[in-house]
Amino acid sequence: MGKSYFCNRMGLILGIETATEVCSVAIGKDGTSIAELNNLEGNSHASQLHPMIEKILQETGFSLNQLDAIAVSKGPGSYTGLRVGVSAAKGFAYALKIPIVAIGTLPAMVSKLLVQTEIIETQFVPMIDARRMEVYCAIYNQHIEEFDPVQAKIIDENSFIEFLEKQKTVFFGNGASKCKDTIQHPNAIFIDDFFCSASGLISLAETAFQNKSFENLAYFEPYYLKDFVGTKPKK
Repeated sequence: MGKSYFCNRMGLILGIETATEVCSVAIGKDGTSIAELNNLEGNSHASQLHPMIEKILQETGFSLNQLDAIAVSKGPGSYTGLRVGVSAAKGFAYALKIPIVAIGTLPAMVSKLLVQTEIIETQFVPMIDARRMEVYCAIYNQHIEEFDPVQAKIIDENSFIEFLEKQKTVFFGNGASKCKDTIQHPNAIFIDDFFCSASGLISLAETAFQNKSFENLAYFEPYYLKDFVGTKPKK
């Protein structure tokens, strides 16, 4: 039998973020991230994720058996990275008999930014690099309410113009830097050096945990947004 879950129980949650080039894990308690490890080397998720989880548990003094849930970034993002993160989350959830809460990568980015910045009275556009001038993005307010849906968007000089004309708009994430020279509106604000990390999952995961918004372990898959396109290796 697994654990019992009550809406007034605060969770001890392991967060896993592998949607971009960053491999990141965090431990959250009562909706607050208390520890985080990040690997920014890229293309090392499969080899780094499990050792990082072991390390963060050692550093915080918790054991796997104390976890109440696994939170995982569900996408959009890197096909391979998402597969690694979701597969690990499923493995832990199955072995420990605890639930998975899946958090959209883009709202998790907003959640992290809101902890780091005092920017208010604005709208937020998290961007994940797709290819060429395409990004995965959506638009959120400061309450992390989505008012322009998640999409794969090709960026040009008129992108987001209807929103920029009304309000200051913050662009951030690994897809934002390539848009900086294209989107040149006075209301456009670009935040440099922002990267996805598991700490952004924690407060949203706690809310999902309290609401019992759990994934079906057998059927849960990442949100790729676009079909995977393989490339042929060069000879």
